[in-house]
Amino acid sequence: MEKLVFQSHPAVNFATNLFINCPIILQFDDDPLIEIVRIQNVGFSTSIPVYHADGTYLARVIGSQMHMTPEGKKAGIKLLHPQGMTVCSIGNQTLFEIARTDAAALKTAAELYTRTGYFVKYASSSPSLINPNGEPLQINGNTMLSNTISGCRVGVWVQSNGSVSIGCNPPVSE
Repeated sequence: MEKLVFQSHPAVNFATNLFINCPIILQFDDDPLIEIVRIQNVGFSTSIPVYHADGTYLARVIGSQMHMTPEGKKAGIKLLHPQGMTVCSIGNQTLFEIARTDAAALKTAAELYTRTGYFVKYASSSPSLINPNGEPLQINGNTMLSNTISGCRVGVWVQSNGSVSIGCNPPVSE
């Protein structure tokens, strides 16, 4: 008799807020920037596209592996694995950090460009989504601190028109 094995979707701490069972943690317009994906025989991990400031697609980091484009190789993207972390950088600029806080929990910090050249970050001072040191999410004068958001398709949805939605199910583009 075979057993069914279920692995829970990881909890992701993003700007002091906990996202559970949200496959896309951060999305810009129609493009997921931080995604939770299932890897066969491994479980869940992150998937993050890396773009240059001009929108050139450089790489995709899935879990602890980076899949570079020829442009990414020229740009010198590096992926480091200090204890319990994955860190992606270009030169001295850290693009994102993912820290495993326990078996099913991740803590993220990111400074990512989108394919249209927008810069979305949450690790430094305004204008950004999040203040230094992982402080709460600040949106139009509202503070989101230590909330739990569960069961949505997108945790934080930033749009080029300036709007930000939290815990939403935006329409899927064709």
